[in-house]
Amino acid sequence: MSPFTLIRDHLAKYQAIWVWILNGIALGLLWPGLTQPMLTIRASIQFLGQRQDIFFQQQSILQSIESLHQSQNDTVAGLILLFSVIVPLSKAVLSILSVSISRPILQRRMKALVSLISKWAMADVFVVGIFIAYLAGNASGMIQAQLESGFGYFVSYCLVSILIFQVLYRLDISQGDQ
Repeated sequence: MSPFTLIRDHLAKYQAIWVWILNGIALGLLWPGLTQPMLTIRASIQFLGQRQDIFFQQQSILQSIESLHQSQNDTVAGLILLFSVIVPLSKAVLSILSVSISRPILQRRMKALVSLISKWAMADVFVVGIFIAYLAGNASGMIQAQLESGFGYFVSYCLVSILIFQVLYRLDISQGDQ
C-alpha cells in the first residue's frame, strides 16, 4: 500500500474531523486577513533635500470596504464584501454542515453547494487584485508599495480553503472508485 493511499484512507476515515480542524485554521487565518493591513502605498518626493510623503495609504480589506462605501463606490465595496467575506464564510459553514449532517441526501446537496462556491474560490484572489489595483490607481508620482501581514494571512486562508475542498470533495470521488 502506497503512502498516498494510507493518507487518503486516513483522511477519508476522519473526514469530518479534518474538515472541522481545517475550517478552524482557515477562519483563524481569514480574520487577520480581513482586518490587518494588506498593502501600504506611499508616494514621496524630494524637496529641499528632504523626502516628503505626498500620499500614504494603508488599509485592510474591511477598512477598504468601508471607505469605498463612504465614497459612494458601493458596487466595488459590495463585490469585495461578497468575495472576500461572504463567500469564504458561506463556504466554511456549508462544508462543516456537509460532514455534520447524518442524512446522505442532505450531505450530497451541501457538498454540491460547497463545490459550486469553490468554483468562485479564486474570485477572492481576483478581488484582492482589484483592491490592490484600486489603491495603486489612487497614487501618483514616486510610488512605493509594500505587502503587509494581512496579505499573507489572506493568501494562507485561500490555500487552506483549497485544501478543505480537496478533503471534502476529492475523497468522495476516490471512495467511489474503490
